[in-house]
Amino acid sequence: MDAFTVPVASPALNIETPRLILRQWKDNDFAPFAAMNADPQVMEFFPSVLTREKSDEMATRCRDLIAERGWGIWAVELRETGEFIGFVGLHTPGYDLPFTPCVEIGWRLRADSWGQGYCSEAARAALDAGFTQLGLSEIVAFTALPNLRSQAVMKKMGMVSNPHENFSHPAVEKGSWLEEHCLYRLKRA
Repeated sequence: MDAFTVPVASPALNIETPRLILRQWKDNDFAPFAAMNADPQVMEFFPSVLTREKSDEMATRCRDLIAERGWGIWAVELRETGEFIGFVGLHTPGYDLPFTPCVEIGWRLRADSWGQGYCSEAARAALDAGFTQLGLSEIVAFTALPNLRSQAVMKKMGMVSNPHENFSHPAVEKGSWLEEHCLYRLKRA
């Protein structure tokens, strides 16, 4: 894939794993998403929790991007119950970062779903879709340096970091303990 070309999937990708479904957002995802984004534990490594309005704006952007290009930050539900537990997906960052343009993988799950392997399971499926169905040659991930849980998932996916690529995130206040971010990369095998 040309680094400046955003791929389009038609029809839109829905991804299933043994325990999860990564899918387009539904209206009834917005309330549990807002509750998750208001949880200080979930939002520990972000500048702040999100208001309901900001959370709804984010979910709407995620839904609109999937509708536009067929892939993105998918809502994640448990196959067994249909319960919304968060998001995992692929995104083109909207900030001018030292390594853009690129496609990143990101995730955010409810705290009560942590430690059960859901994030890794969904992330593997999203990476596979990015490489096999979208033809991406590389996918990146980044997080604040103190976020060791997300870095553990990145490493589990086979992603590799280089400390020389650490950067100050432009959306984080200068001097904040969250300002410095690390970058992980994974190339298509």
